[in-house]
Amino acid sequence: MQKITTYLWFDDQAEEAAEFYTSLFADSRIVSVQRYGDAGPGPAGQAMMVTFELAGQRFLALNGGPQFTFTEAISLYVDCETQEEVDALWTRLTEGGEETRCGWLKDRWGLSWQIIPRALPELLSDPDPVKAQQVMKAMLGMQKIDISALEAAAGR
Repeated sequence: MQKITTYLWFDDQAEEAAEFYTSLFADSRIVSVQRYGDAGPGPAGQAMMVTFELAGQRFLALNGGPQFTFTEAISLYVDCETQEEVDALWTRLTEGGEETRCGWLKDRWGLSWQIIPRALPELLSDPDPVKAQQVMKAMLGMQKIDISALEAAAGR
């Protein structure tokens, strides 16, 4: 097991979410599912803890009840190589969720994701501060990040 693992608290959808997330990324799988027994506190047979991997990184998901919900203070950042990857992940993750700004979205369970093309930090690091600021200005007007629009803003 990796030294530090992200632990996600769901009401009662941990297994459904893990199945969905693992369908999105290569090198992903559900590692194990521990279920509640007759002693509870959840319904017998319901997933209690789901251990899963996304792109080789391990996560734990708990069905802990409605006491806690996700906020934007924590998000999962996805480094995307192409616009096609951005588009595909954006489409799937916003199904039942919501688009926010600057490459951020919330999925149907309220978990925040940043779907960021590798080109964005590269363009924001342009040695020409005017170009970098033009890229920043373009990004601030976007929901889903558009690489070609960022490149146009940088004069490429």
